[in-house]
Amino acid sequence: MKIEIIREKLLGAVGFAERVAGKHVSLPILSSIVLDASTDQVFVKATNLDLGIEIPVAGKVFEKGSVALSGGILKSFLSNIGDKNIVLEVVENTLSVVSERGTAKIKTIPSDDFPQIPQVKDGDTFSISSDDLSEIVKSVGYSASISTIKPELSSIFIFLDGETLVSVATDSFRLAEKRIKLKKKSDLKELLIPEKNILEVSKVFEGLKKDIEVRSNKNQVSFFADGIHVTSRAVDAVFPDYKQIIPKEFSSTCTILKEDLAQALKLTSAFSDNFNQVSVSLSASNKTLSLKTKNNDIGESENSIKGSFSGVDVSINFNHRYIYECLQSINTESLSVNFAGANRPAVIKESSNNNTFTYLVMPMNR
Repeated sequence: MKIEIIREKLLGAVGFAERVAGKHVSLPILSSIVLDASTDQVFVKATNLDLGIEIPVAGKVFEKGSVALSGGILKSFLSNIGDKNIVLEVVENTLSVVSERGTAKIKTIPSDDFPQIPQVKDGDTFSISSDDLSEIVKSVGYSASISTIKPELSSIFIFLDGETLVSVATDSFRLAEKRIKLKKKSDLKELLIPEKNILEVSKVFEGLKKDIEVRSNKNQVSFFADGIHVTSRAVDAVFPDYKQIIPKEFSSTCTILKEDLAQALKLTSAFSDNFNQVSVSLSASNKTLSLKTKNNDIGESENSIKGSFSGVDVSINFNHRYIYECLQSINTESLSVNFAGANRPAVIKESSNNNTFTYLVMPMNR
């Protein structure tokens, strides 16, 4: 194999592929990336059997071939040379990388055992912009469980509600829902994608000013745009019927500035206990929302927020981190916090008639 290629383009592709490559000591081919120039087109490929990626890179192919090597080593070398074009040539199981400023020789392994990255050809389809895909991950991804014991809880659930694409994630302590209007009609039914996978997918397509075509079946979901192809495992499980746990009626509600809530949470969090507990009290008569924390080893703090209030007074304990993390998903200056009563979950929404985000956080009963 011998090719000439633009260093910056190759570096970007290798960076994404290297993140996908697994850490399989017993299967070195899965720890490697593949440079595939077996046709007139150059591709960078990687897979960990859970997520696979294939990125085209423009270049001149002088001799066809394919080779596997360490993505980390190649990325490190490419990052530290400033040349525009480089030549890569395989000679006796070694990849020679030649630039005007220097040369590197990187050990390779045969790419014959590299598994084919599957593509979903038939199945449910929809199109989404890269910005909307990033918005989904940003809005709900942090609510997915970090544990994989229940794979449905470490995933993002996506389904169609009319012409609106709905994405949901929950770890059973909090739940986030984001709704995005689709530009084109879709036949999507529902889809569960591991959160860590869709996070990587969104990074691959970030900034791309083209729609991403998504095709899914029971076991896999493929993303296509600008010649790039990424396929992820789909989770074959049942997502909880989350609509049943969202309160339909509220006894108390308040509308406050997002920045005021963020500042109050920052001030009180320094004094929280080992459970990150904060006591949230709404006083409709005093028109305040108070946040209190206490740590017997450090001290205590109380901060109040002014706003618009209605309903009865209420005081509930929450994990302050769970409240703070949802603020990144709110695109309005103000938000509403809705209480369904003591020892029941609170619901946070954007303060807008066109609210697209709903967040539920469970109380701490201790």
